[in-house]
Amino acid sequence: MSGRNTPRQYPRSARVNEVVQQVIAEELERLSDPRLGFVTITGVDVSADLRHADVFYTVLGSEQEHIDTAAGLKAAKSLLRSTLGRQVRMKYLPDLHFAEDPGLEQGLRIEAILREIQDKEKAQTEAMAIDDEGLASEIAAALADPSEPEA
Repeated sequence: MSGRNTPRQYPRSARVNEVVQQVIAEELERLSDPRLGFVTITGVDVSADLRHADVFYTVLGSEQEHIDTAAGLKAAKSLLRSTLGRQVRMKYLPDLHFAEDPGLEQGLRIEAILREIQDKEKAQTEAMAIDDEGLASEIAAALADPSEPEA
């Protein structure tokens, strides 16, 4: 029985989340609202009773573009919900709640911190190399001129 090519078994909620995300993302691509230019649907979390869906998204751009995208998603909410109802057969049609995914922002913050640590380490390594060169010069001078008394 283990030798058969059976499809992977996902929990029902994970399948529902994936389908809802795909339908919403595809419909957003079809919309002509300029406020939804650089939006990406990163995840969906549909409640167990299928009545609510948290839709997470990211936006590339300025703070104003983030605000405009939130307004565009709010305006498109009913259209997206009706499209979801036409394309996915579910017992209940979930109410959509849009939230900006903090993952991208957190990733950028972590990247900046790592870059700062790397720059500090590089500066310390360069400082140590300069100190080593100075010490090497002092040793070479002391070895070259043995007539000077030791301190």
